[in-house]
Amino acid sequence: MATLLDGKKTSSDIRIEIAEKVEAIKIKGGKIPHLAAILVGNDGASEAYVSNKVKDCAQVGYKSTLKRFDNSVTEEELLEEVERINDDPDIDGLIVQLPIPDHISVQKVTDRIKPEKDVDGFHPVNVGRMAKSLPAYISATPYGILQLLERYEIETSGKHCVVIGRSDIVGSPMSILLSRKGYPGNCTVTLCHSRTKDIKEMTLQADIVVAALGIPGFLTGDMIKEDTVVIDVGISRVEDASKKSGFALKGDVDFDSVAPKCSFITPVPGGVGPMTRASLLMNTLLAAEKKIYN
Repeated sequence: MATLLDGKKTSSDIRIEIAEKVEAIKIKGGKIPHLAAILVGNDGASEAYVSNKVKDCAQVGYKSTLKRFDNSVTEEELLEEVERINDDPDIDGLIVQLPIPDHISVQKVTDRIKPEKDVDGFHPVNVGRMAKSLPAYISATPYGILQLLERYEIETSGKHCVVIGRSDIVGSPMSILLSRKGYPGNCTVTLCHSRTKDIKEMTLQADIVVAALGIPGFLTGDMIKEDTVVIDVGISRVEDASKKSGFALKGDVDFDSVAPKCSFITPVPGGVGPMTRASLLMNTLLAAEKKIYN
């Protein structure tokens, strides 16, 4: 049976490490990290995500600011708020919680955030620097996956990694990061997506599989070889009459059939999700310490 890559415990360890660093900064009278978040509308999932991020900041000793707008906010008004935060020297990092209303361009908002405050790692400058192996803020989910691989001392050099899904947030950056020189890295990477023919043929060759397609239970036991490392990025609500809520959270991996063949696997929930939140805190600390942009 596979060893679980426990994102909940690992993220807790990271928060403890960060809190100790922040306490040391306070003792020296240094700059306390400050994260700002912009939330548009009242989407339930977004509300929960931002609430958790605010709690995470409080837990590690960061300052946090939450700016709320209703769905009627204009693109110009939102961009003006981004500029105000850009110009605030006390705020180190800024995230704009997605999704935002359709009448506002996500790309325009992303591009308007200063690269040195883009702790989500979505700005084209940070994406380009990441691709060139230059210091950059790495988007939170891929960063969290790298942390799991490193902290569990999983060998990546020379391994064949298959990434399923080509999103700008997870799949594409993950394929670049795992192919870069260094550790975790030095993989031979195959990037699959919805148009790939016979994904099973690819995954059966893989030493590491990162499933980020957004289809519950897509990766099944017959699609991997023995001792594969499986990272499940997916998280979807599926109907489950046995649950009080009427639904359960399910990843892109059919855990019951895949886990017996794995060497390591992330659970859902409790795997990649907590690591994503921890990675945002790590990027914010890097921003406050001017480790990426001097």
